Amino acid sequence: MLRSHIAGIGSYVPERVVTNDELAKIMDTSDEWIQERTGIKTRHYGKKRKETSTTMGARAAEIAISRAGISKEDIDFIIFATLSPDYYFPGCGVLLQRELGITQTECGALDIRNQCSGFVYGLSIADQFIKTGMYKNILLVGAEMHSMGLDYSTEGRNVTVIFGDGAGAVVIQPPKMKTECFCTKLHSNGTYAEKLALINRASMADTLLINWENPLIMGTEMMNLKASLLPSTWLPTGSFSHTWTGSLCSKWLW
Repeated sequence: MLRSHIAGIGSYVPERVVTNDELAKIMDTSDEWIQERTGIKTRHYGKKRKETSTTMGARAAEIAISRAGISKEDIDFIIFATLSPDYYFPGCGVLLQRELGITQTECGALDIRNQCSGFVYGLSIADQFIKTGMYKNILLVGAEMHSMGLDYSTEGRNVTVIFGDGAGAVVIQPPKMKTECFCTKLHSNGTYAEKLALINRASMADTLLINWENPLIMGTEMMNLKASLLPSTWLPTGSFSHTWTGSLCSKWLW
């Protein structure tokens, strides 16, 4: 059976750097408070109306493709993971295809919405396609434009201080050596869904209009819960097969 190999990696963050002290000017917080709880000193914010999840993803993708030693036209499938898409529909996958200038290839494009664990879920999907021989050059992108939807009041500080904007991308191929592989072990638990949610109230009414409610986020609760769950997900080398050199695993809440 074929295994998967990450042939190229790329990343992109916007130029603007926002410090903790800058946030302290607009909400009741401080550099000490933020660092003590998150370890974060700075984050990057995109240019409003100029940068989006798609444009940032494209910049990261271009780097990954170059490092993989292939051309954009060689990409035969796109997976895009984001919770902050440019449009509600169509998805960022096809927008990325257009941004890269490869619409003529008509390669498949898939969007996934698994929040924090989206990139890991994307790796798992790409891995299955590689194993079956369906595709040979899969572009996986994870990108978020959080700054445009954060609550910059003191009420929203538990979340706002954590998030910024940026993108990462990888090109996944069949391996060049037998030892090159990774695995994913996926978990989900819907019990706590409303602890971290952006609810569309229109889904409960007789309308097709999108009516988003303000995000429901229990930041401290979620961080503590994730910290308690993560240790149980890391598997020792060779947990799935004695021929594997390692494992990449993640457990989140969706």
